Amino acid sequence: MASTTSTTLATLLPLITSEALYQANERSLLRGLVRNFNIPAGSGTDIKVPVYAKQAAAALTEGTAVTPSAITTGGVTITTGEVGVATTVTDIARFASPSDVVSDLGKVFGEGIALKIDQDIAALFPGFGTILGNGTAAITAADIFNAIAQLRTKTVPMNGMVCVLHPEIAYDLKASITNSFVNPAGGAGSLANQAMTESFIGTLGGIPVYESAAIVSTSGDSKGAVFHRDGLGIAMMQDIKIEAGRNVLTRGDDLVANAVYGVSELIDDYGVELFYDSSISN
Repeated sequence: MASTTSTTLATLLPLITSEALYQANERSLLRGLVRNFNIPAGSGTDIKVPVYAKQAAAALTEGTAVTPSAITTGGVTITTGEVGVATTVTDIARFASPSDVVSDLGKVFGEGIALKIDQDIAALFPGFGTILGNGTAAITAADIFNAIAQLRTKTVPMNGMVCVLHPEIAYDLKASITNSFVNPAGGAGSLANQAMTESFIGTLGGIPVYESAAIVSTSGDSKGAVFHRDGLGIAMMQDIKIEAGRNVLTRGDDLVANAVYGVSELIDDYGVELFYDSSISN
């Protein structure tokens, strides 16, 4: 019975891995909002991302040679590390389960690693040098516009700019644009009506606004951000991999899922920290 069980599980590993990868890609919000890099095998555990300084153009005089500019590059090193999750599937649990064990395991592993990726990226938000709020007041739409203005003043492109808030902070933003969820201004397609009927903020000031529980909240205080995708980066050395091993003592199979990646701020001027307090959490 044991050998048959182990062989059967090994056959199912590609399906579990496929489900885990699907869940990780679907569940990880922030991974898709930042710059992604792949580290080729044999390249070491670090990747250095070049960051080019902005260049200013000048007026030219006909017939006069252009003065060359010295192009200098800085660089940000992203160091990768390993994260993982493990479980033991007993023979009885697998044979007696009324649900699809393959799908369940893939879902659990994928969601776990996806959340960890988002938490690591969200932990970069407090690193931005520009900060709005001090953790004592609720956020308003004007604060989002302020953050956008701060970035646009530094010539950060609108395309690729996003806002990410903790759900409790997002509540106050929705309340401010819907008059506390009553009598929303505008017609059926208005931003206020979207927040009322769909609980979706949509775009504000020309940028998408997302909610993520991966942001740490301390008594309602949390640090979201408005940032451009080039401001933060994730380097993937290895996406989700799943391995199995027979554990004869527990009469089951040990499953371990892991991924190897690193995250880092790339350009400080490309983000604004939003430090606000929620009115619905103490």
